[in-house]
Amino acid sequence: MTRILSEPETFARDALAGFVTAHADVVRAVDGGVVRRHRSAPGRVAVLIGGGSGHFPAFAGYVGEGMAAGAVCGNIFSSPSTGQAMRVAHAADAGGGILFAYGNYAGDVMHFGEAERRLRDEGVDARTVLLTDDVASAPRDARDQRRGIAGIVFAFHIAGAAADRGDDLDSVERLVRLTNERTVTFGVAFSGCTLPGADASLFEVPAGMMSLGLGIHGEPGIEDVPLQTAPDLAATLLQPLLAERPADANRVALIVNGLGSVKYEELFVLFGEVSGLLDAQGITVVQPLCGELVTSLDMGGASVSLLWLDDELEELWAAAAAAPAFHRGAVAPRTGDAEQIDDEPAVEGSSGIPSSSESVPAGSVAAAETAIHLLRVAHDVVGAHEAELGALDAIAGDGDHGVGMVRGLDAAVTAAERSGAAAGLSAALTAAGEGWAERAGGASGALWGAALAQLGTSLGDHDQYPPALVADAVDAAVERIRALGGAEAGDKTMLDAMAPFAASLRQGIAAGEPVAGALRAAAATATGAAEATAALVPRRGRARPLAERSVGHADPGATSFAMIVDAVAARVEKGS
Repeated sequence: MTRILSEPETFARDALAGFVTAHADVVRAVDGGVVRRHRSAPGRVAVLIGGGSGHFPAFAGYVGEGMAAGAVCGNIFSSPSTGQAMRVAHAADAGGGILFAYGNYAGDVMHFGEAERRLRDEGVDARTVLLTDDVASAPRDARDQRRGIAGIVFAFHIAGAAADRGDDLDSVERLVRLTNERTVTFGVAFSGCTLPGADASLFEVPAGMMSLGLGIHGEPGIEDVPLQTAPDLAATLLQPLLAERPADANRVALIVNGLGSVKYEELFVLFGEVSGLLDAQGITVVQPLCGELVTSLDMGGASVSLLWLDDELEELWAAAAAAPAFHRGAVAPRTGDAEQIDDEPAVEGSSGIPSSSESVPAGSVAAAETAIHLLRVAHDVVGAHEAELGALDAIAGDGDHGVGMVRGLDAAVTAAERSGAAAGLSAALTAAGEGWAERAGGASGALWGAALAQLGTSLGDHDQYPPALVADAVDAAVERIRALGGAEAGDKTMLDAMAPFAASLRQGIAAGEPVAGALRAAAATATGAAEATAALVPRRGRARPLAERSVGHADPGATSFAMIVDAVAARVEKGS
């Protein structure tokens, strides 16, 4: 449980501000995360890491010499936004290209991927390596679907060391991919973690049991088994890792990681057992780490990570580094550019205010007023069900869906109001989408942000909005989500409610129903479709590793979508 905080919603931001103050000699704040206090030498590759907060020392603690050039820091267990990634990248860029390295989570992939695309459009050579070390999250032949957990630290150091010695972007990317291919992690949880401000943990482990295959975003493990003694636990954690030992490997880098409330004496006991078993296998441990490397707030748990070394990787793993949470050898002090970049909040969406030469049709202004009002309606209904959505998400995820949706809608309403109805419907919806994506982060932030922005583009600014145009715009928004998230019907995502909603709306409008009536019927369809997701097994997203646990429970994204369109339809039907 988090006991020291001001407000739950500002906890991540407050913690990051304190971290920067405590380590002002090493890092400096930018809007969206941190970068090195002194810029990398000109022409160097900038390695950027990041993800949700709640994992300290990941990610900000690994910024420094021989480590990352910057870290993009989202809210608790929520991916940072595209805008945050862009701002950190601009601050860290030294002219040698950008390499993003981060765990394979849906929201991170969407937001960082869009940042990579935008940087390339600007002429910056930007690339990505997804880190996929968690053996519990997918089988070996589907390694690209695995999550990134504590083994990501190997990649952070090897990437930073290679970049700082002057390797070009091709070489740094190759080395990080090689590191990832030879890294495996397996973990165990004894208790769940508690989000700031919450009075209960995201999941419970039954008394006398332990949960194998935990996730670092508050997800429970994939199998509960009886508690084991330290020798047996070490063998349990090593077994799946040794099963993926390369034929040429007899030297290994080892991390025994604490998840938050398993403290150092216990970790040392586990470390001793693990290292003894490796020695018995004829495997030499090289410069190991034991401690809290990638946490999950106050989760009671531990994990073991192995990097199967070759000569090239071992040289880099042994290289000097100086970051707030990672020190090795002696690093020559750097001087140079150390100016502070003020940590000002980002603009939540574009202003949307037209120039004096622009003329917005009166119908668009009226439609914008309606859209802003309906965004407030959506905000109120999701706020009323925030706890319910969070509990539903915690069954097979990290439990933050409710708070993330409220945060996104807060930002969307604020951005649309700042844009103002006078700027027209397109500007209001585009601003709302940008605001949602910027402040919510996560997969739902990326998807809802993109959908609202697409609605704004498709609807445009007109004096009249015929029903067919509304149906076309909704279809375009659904297709944008399909393309961005990569999901299809039956994957147990929000798309399972959105696609039937769009189809029903189009059918009603084609039959000549007024928009209000077609919207009401479509909302009922979405509600039924959301409820039907309870029978589905998830095939995508962070629920996938815990697929069986989610059967019998509706998808939280589909559920929140159905809540929103039901409330919106009711308000439209009332004509207010």
